[in-house]
Amino acid sequence: MVIRSPLPDVEIPPVSVYEYLFGTITDAELERVAVVDGVSGAATTFRSLVAQIDAVAGALAARGLGVGDVVALHAPNVPAYVTVFHGLLRAGVTVTTVNALASAPEITKQLADSGARLMVTVSPLLAAGEAGAKGAGLGDHQIVVLDGGGSGDGPDSGPSHTSLADLLADPHPAPDVTFDPATHLAVLPYSSGTTGRPKGVMLTHTNLVANVAQSMAIGVGSDDVVPCVLPFFHIYGMTVLLNLALRTRARLVTLPRFDLAQYLGVIQEHRATFLFVAPPIALALAKHPLVDSYDVSSVRAVLSGAAPFGESLAGAVRERLGEHVRVLQGYGMTEMSPVSHCIPFDRPDIPSGSVGLLVAGMEAKIVDPATGTEIDQPAEGVSDPGELLCRGPNVMVGYLGNPEATADTLEPDGFMHTGDIVTVDAGGVFQVVDRLKELIKYKGYQVPPAELEALLLSHPQIADVAVIGLPDEEAGEIPKAFVVPVAGASLTEAEVIAFVAEQVAPYKKVRSVEFIEAVPKSASGKILRKDLRAAAG
Repeated sequence: MVIRSPLPDVEIPPVSVYEYLFGTITDAELERVAVVDGVSGAATTFRSLVAQIDAVAGALAARGLGVGDVVALHAPNVPAYVTVFHGLLRAGVTVTTVNALASAPEITKQLADSGARLMVTVSPLLAAGEAGAKGAGLGDHQIVVLDGGGSGDGPDSGPSHTSLADLLADPHPAPDVTFDPATHLAVLPYSSGTTGRPKGVMLTHTNLVANVAQSMAIGVGSDDVVPCVLPFFHIYGMTVLLNLALRTRARLVTLPRFDLAQYLGVIQEHRATFLFVAPPIALALAKHPLVDSYDVSSVRAVLSGAAPFGESLAGAVRERLGEHVRVLQGYGMTEMSPVSHCIPFDRPDIPSGSVGLLVAGMEAKIVDPATGTEIDQPAEGVSDPGELLCRGPNVMVGYLGNPEATADTLEPDGFMHTGDIVTVDAGGVFQVVDRLKELIKYKGYQVPPAELEALLLSHPQIADVAVIGLPDEEAGEIPKAFVVPVAGASLTEAEVIAFVAEQVAPYKKVRSVEFIEAVPKSASGKILRKDLRAAAG
């Protein structure tokens, strides 16, 4: 049976992301502060932000970029990210957001696969960004360094690197661009989906607009102050922090990385009200003694996403921050822009350990993964578990250049396989109970075992390998490699860990290694990860 959201439908206008976020902004709203640099304290009003976005769009259009072009954005959470990201969308460009922790080879793969014509980065990330861009065939003139000195004068920007100052100084008006928001790609984030290596997820302007409208149920309002430590390059940060806050005229306070003392300082100084976190941050808020040294009484809500969040941890957060604080949870995937489920702010009856209700306009099915039989939502009690499939206006078009993976994930009727095992109760409350997919979630980041296995198999002393996720209280899961050495090899755990660490982003590093005689596999050759998990305890 098809399960429909119990929430009222929301209007999804057929407009661009820029038009949806800023097209109806009032004079009074333009005077409000939109973004604050959490490090320097510098504030940007909506009026200044919109003007900067228009200026960047005009400068990019003057350089020949527009509809049909892809630009890579490689930066941490800084106010300039907000300006450039929306300036690119304003110009009709498709943005492929790059993980700030990505290695040069990873950047090269993403830029080459997406067909990026320009790389936008920052000086602290320039070494990897520049090497990655050049590996994909981009020249110096195709690399923008946001915090460069302008006109190539800065020591970090290099003689041919444009800066944000250069873009803002260009006297070109924002272009008039025409495209169908339902089909034109706004962003190309990279995700591993349910299995395999990273793939470009094709999300249209309508996908992003729809998900902001659907996420209004979370309850962010114009008086909220939102610290932004979850990265904007991740779809969670992009939609639920950045775009939702801009649409509701809340105040964003950016932080380029997570440091607990700095984060708590921002909460205290700016009287932050709505915290969007991943479970490791929630764990710190619940248990770290440093929390007691700061005034966090302004917080009214905490929403966790990107990885499992249990009822006990939710209770610990509430106990630490105050019983008045609403502890919420959401669920989604990059392929759904990303939110498909959330606990609405005005539903205190929904358990914090659940992922809540389908957001407005979403439909779901629960299917027995062994038989394909649909599992009904019960009239009372809780359903049997099964794989969650979702359909809605926020679901991706498909994977870039990968029709086979798209067909494996999207059914002809529009329902998308999530790879997660869920239950649903009579009231429409969903609970994630297991993971059909093999993806490892390390501190909210996606770590595909297949990618690490392929890398490890390139080592001359490794004959076979399997990677699984081990439960970890702080990180959620950590990657563990079961390695079969070549006969006579003298490989050590430290050498295996170092081999991987040199070639991947930090969150993908193997944290544990066990040497075994053979990787357990089925008759068809599929790795029996459940056997490895059982052996690992």
